[in-house]
Amino acid sequence: MTDTSYDRAPGDQSVPLDEEESGPSSILIYSIGLVLSLGLTATSFWAANTNLLWGPGVPLGLVVLAVAQMGIHLVFFLHITTGPDNTNNVLALAFGTLIVTVVVSGSLVIMTNLNDNLMPPAGMQMRH
Repeated sequence: MTDTSYDRAPGDQSVPLDEEESGPSSILIYSIGLVLSLGLTATSFWAANTNLLWGPGVPLGLVVLAVAQMGIHLVFFLHITTGPDNTNNVLALAFGTLIVTVVVSGSLVIMTNLNDNLMPPAGMQMRH
């Protein structure tokens, strides 16, 4: 018999609720998530306002910190794990991400096309 209470992600409810759980409490899990989120937020503000980083690399660093913070929120607060109980949650998250990507990229394509096909300003027209 193996003890799997330590071999699970934060928020994974693989152990029935009526059994005594020896893993970390939910308050501890939420507190860890809060501390990590606040740390990533503070790091983002520091990265945006410091002169110690290479200027063109700051946006990439902010994107990396934002993706890390999304991961923290998904695992610690929304309890999205890859356990067998959470297959529907992961599929719903993937579908939502696909829809948002299609809408945003489609909007950017439409706005770029409209910008390219606008009439030139009145002062730019060639007169005969």
